[in-house]
Amino acid sequence: MNAAQMTQMKSGKGFIAALDQSGGSTPKALSLYGVMPEDYEGEAAMFQAMHDMRARIILADAFTSDKVIGAILFERTMDGQIKGKPVAQLLWEDRGVVPFLKIDKGLEDEAQGVQLLKPMPDLDDLLTRAGRAGIFGTKERSVIHTADEAGIEAVVAQQLEVARQVCAAGLVPIIEPEVNINSKSKAQAEGMLAAALMRHVETLAPDQIVMLKLTLPEQPGLYDALADHANVLRVVALSGGYSTDDACARLAQNTKMIASFSRALTEGLNVKMTDEGFNAALGANIGKIYDASVA
Repeated sequence: MNAAQMTQMKSGKGFIAALDQSGGSTPKALSLYGVMPEDYEGEAAMFQAMHDMRARIILADAFTSDKVIGAILFERTMDGQIKGKPVAQLLWEDRGVVPFLKIDKGLEDEAQGVQLLKPMPDLDDLLTRAGRAGIFGTKERSVIHTADEAGIEAVVAQQLEVARQVCAAGLVPIIEPEVNINSKSKAQAEGMLAAALMRHVETLAPDQIVMLKLTLPEQPGLYDALADHANVLRVVALSGGYSTDDACARLAQNTKMIASFSRALTEGLNVKMTDEGFNAALGANIGKIYDASVA
């Protein structure tokens, strides 16, 4: 494990950019960027358009470790190149940004108010490839829709099982049990989640270090005790559909969390922008998210 990357993720000032839209969310992300379904034909062309968007973000003037300390990549992005250089290598060597990899394969159908991770039968092979590519850590997302204690326990237990597998491969897992921001029992679900996470984190061995990626809570500071736990490297926040301004306002109330935003990061960007306009718009978003992360 890279010691400099570990230090940056533990104490660096800034946030983690989420650039990991997968097949299901790619068309929506592209349309928000101004690339419509009629502008590409087939999956390969769709993913190329997404790669071009991500490359433009990564190469933008403001996308450096001054404010962006990490970035989460989609598997295709890890396997690709930017300016003839593997993406994870370019991120760290040229931008100073620590690379992570989204490893989950999507979600199961809802049961007990949650959606568990789909099976990942090839995970060991993927983790080996990730390590060779220079990836520091992983991210795996589940979703919680209602305050069902058994469902939330199932989510956390599954996430910790995957986390142990990731740790064994020498990587740092970002555990992401997202609470739906539109849930009518959001605050109650978050209380259950905080308790379940603490119970399971307490079972980790001293060398099993994890990160948590959590929905911005209704109760500010709810996850502070987890952020202070010896096995938790960092607690980061997902925007979850909140606007950039709303997400940043909520984040500023949670002083032991930093951002890991996707939609809020790319809000207002458009494929037809000039490089000057694109850099200015992205820089403004990065500035807002950074300020909230270090507040």
